Amino acid sequence: MPKYQKYYQDMIDQNLKMFSSFQTLHDNYEKNPTLWQIQFNKEGGKVLEIIREWERRLCQHSERGQYGKYSQLLAEKFWNTIRLDFPRIDFIGVSQT
Repeated sequence: MPKYQKYYQDMIDQNLKMFSSFQTLHDNYEKNPTLWQIQFNKEGGKVLEIIREWERRLCQHSERGQYGKYSQLLAEKFWNTIRLDFPRIDFIGVSQT
């Protein structure tokens, strides 16, 4: 299993309650964004904090020196894995007006 996938799975496993709750909210948001936008932004902000912390953990050793570009690609793969389960993750904080 690639490192970014392991970190993703560890992140989910260690925050299972939050991500399970967010999955339900995410699914509701996909069906009716207008109705769920405020709650999606509020809970999504907490989820983003966790995701960014795990992204930092994943990339912290490869950001220095010659591995800077590798770090960017690693972070991109990590986020793409997240988007497989949460395709609307990028809509957190975006108003649907």
